[in-house]
Amino acid sequence: MTATDTGPGSRAAAPGGAGGEAPAKTSVLRSSVLMAAGSIVSRATGFIRSAVVVAALGTGLLGDGYAVANTVPNIIYILLIGGALNAVFLPELVRAAKEHADGGAAYTDRLLTACTAALVVLTAASVLAAPLIVSAYTDYSGDQASTTVALARYCLPQILFYGLFTLLGQVLAARGRFGAMMWTPVLNNLVIIGVFGLFLHVSHDAAGGLTAAETRLLGLGTTAGIVLQALALVPSLRAARFRWRPRFDWRGSGLARPLRNAGWLVMLVLTNQIAYWVVTRLSTISGQHAVEAGLAGGAGYTAYSNAYQLWIVPQGIITVSLVTALMPRMSSAAAEADLSTLRRDVSHALRSSAAFVVPAAALFVALAPWVMGSVFEYGRTGAADIEVMAGMLIAFAPGLIAFSAQYVLSRGFYALSDTRTPFFLNLVIAGLNAALSAGAYFLLSPRWAVTGMAAASSVAFLAGAAVTAYTLARRLGPRAGTRTERRASAGRTHLRLLAACTPAAVAGYATARAADPFGDFVAVGAGTAALSLVVVLLARPLRLTEITEPLGSLRRKFGR
Repeated sequence: MTATDTGPGSRAAAPGGAGGEAPAKTSVLRSSVLMAAGSIVSRATGFIRSAVVVAALGTGLLGDGYAVANTVPNIIYILLIGGALNAVFLPELVRAAKEHADGGAAYTDRLLTACTAALVVLTAASVLAAPLIVSAYTDYSGDQASTTVALARYCLPQILFYGLFTLLGQVLAARGRFGAMMWTPVLNNLVIIGVFGLFLHVSHDAAGGLTAAETRLLGLGTTAGIVLQALALVPSLRAARFRWRPRFDWRGSGLARPLRNAGWLVMLVLTNQIAYWVVTRLSTISGQHAVEAGLAGGAGYTAYSNAYQLWIVPQGIITVSLVTALMPRMSSAAAEADLSTLRRDVSHALRSSAAFVVPAAALFVALAPWVMGSVFEYGRTGAADIEVMAGMLIAFAPGLIAFSAQYVLSRGFYALSDTRTPFFLNLVIAGLNAALSAGAYFLLSPRWAVTGMAAASSVAFLAGAAVTAYTLARRLGPRAGTRTERRASAGRTHLRLLAACTPAAVAGYATARAADPFGDFVAVGAGTAALSLVVVLLARPLRLTEITEPLGSLRRKFGR
């Protein structure tokens, strides 16, 4: 599933069982491309899923209720255990493979057993507490509250299977197998598309609310998709010769350090979720106020959620794929105290991801109405809804660059097994996001309040990325290498990309306006082509090697 890389800077991982035999000199590029391809298909089917859901439920109160019920399991999972699993698990597997005589096999079994036991307890408690959880995130009453609680009870078992998916995916990543964890979400999307397609077929009018049978169909059907997503990793694990043998001999087994690191991650996620709780509660209330004011277009939580889901796509496809492929190497460098290699990997990830993320942010600013229309303008969603969501996407767009950079930088700390520093740095993001979102709610009209909350997140991410970059740079020390290598900084790359993308966005907008009579899809295609062409033309004079070198490789490949 991976190729070998004979270039400089490659490193062989110690053989062993925790991570199994991490492939020697793994090709980061090939792994990244494999994951990006899976993520693209997953995101594409995810948009179809979102379009079907919005077509069935709309962006009003019914859509908000389902969105909250389906989001709550992910919130709780990430809040109490998911963030820790994502950040702590892989570096610990890599370290165990290097340090333990059995390659970390027993350590991995113990860690998996402990985490799964915690997931079972958390899931059971969440199902019992469903009414309290829903009331914490909404101000609903009557039938709206009852329906949302019922949906949440059906959806909350997803917590266990979210956790299993993350745990097993990290085991595969430690063994150099990255594809399955990016491709199996496609199965989840297909299940939900089928469930909502069936709902559209059997439901004649959901405007008055959901029946008990319809609630059961949507809730259980949504959870079935997550179950299938997790279980679909099993064949890849068997192919990697991984066999999990539950072990409960945790005392004195070395689990104290990952648990301590996980504790800081739980607090980090807690601060994020406090900020998210503020946004969720205020946006659902704003949505109710918009309905009461008779405003055209849903201006509440569903619109915010749809814009966010589209906004995060470039980061999920590019940055996550690249960093996931690099993380074993970064963790290995950190375990050997090779900070110069770790710094080069972090810089490479920042610059390479920015080459795609910055143009994507420019595209969202320039083409937001057409992008939103092509994805969501179906069924009960009209032009007014698209206008609201497009405004939110534009407000989110600048934060995409900082959000992607923050993701890379935080993984630099996690590779060092340092989760304490990111917690304190994250207080900047969470505090600003909550405070500015509250300001938007109190100062702006119901039509613009949630759009202001999207802009608040952009400001928070920009501030957070700046302080995190400064802190990590001091931790890793000065840049090494030749003068040319030292000048190839992530900051300079971002500035050059912004210089290229500003005129490119203007060209993309003008082209999309000209193509508008032919429909949203044509406008998006034409605008994207124009924007991309201008970026490519400006890449060489602006010395954007992150763009010119891959293009040169492609030309040479097809030339041969």
